[in-house]
Amino acid sequence: MAARNSGVGTLSETWEGQVMAMASLPQYRFTVKQYHRMIETGVLNTNDRVELLEGRIVPKMPHNPPHDGTISLIHKHVERLLPDEWLIRIQSAITTRESEPEPDLAVVSGPEITYLTRHPGPDDIGLLIEVANSGLQDDRIIKGGIYARARIQPYWIVNLIDFQIEVYNDPRGGKIPGYRQREIYRVAESIPLLVAHKNFGKIPVKEILPELS
Repeated sequence: MAARNSGVGTLSETWEGQVMAMASLPQYRFTVKQYHRMIETGVLNTNDRVELLEGRIVPKMPHNPPHDGTISLIHKHVERLLPDEWLIRIQSAITTRESEPEPDLAVVSGPEITYLTRHPGPDDIGLLIEVANSGLQDDRIIKGGIYARARIQPYWIVNLIDFQIEVYNDPRGGKIPGYRQREIYRVAESIPLLVAHKNFGKIPVKEILPELS
């Protein structure tokens, strides 16, 4: 006997309808100033692993050993080539017009005392780096869009899934921000350390993405 149609739809259909209805509702977006105020008043604290992306407060991706270990390797090799006037900040906030992401590494102009009263902005940044595994698409599309809109370049994604480093340049803004240029560096190659259009040397990709036994 054929099952009777109750008229309510399956659970998945009902849920899909609810999601679509929610998506059509107006969404409130926080300004950077409001986000700062939430931190100052204790609404958000250091236990809240969140960041502000395009006006939305979103959870940060959890860490795993390959991710954190790769950050340490990048820091070691980039720091070795950088002159003293450049600083490396690890998983610290930067401020753009509508966002306050916390990239895995940011190379910013010094001195350190500059950032005791504010986070680095686009004009302070010579290079941004994200280390990506499960969040690869978010780093390409969401973070990439935010950084491109702020005209930040170069932007590296150290891609732990495809075992390569993706270097993005020539940002565009507009409704669909992104980068016009992408270069891929694989394990047998060396990547130039370009910071604010200055070349400070090359890093063998295998030093950042070593083959693990």
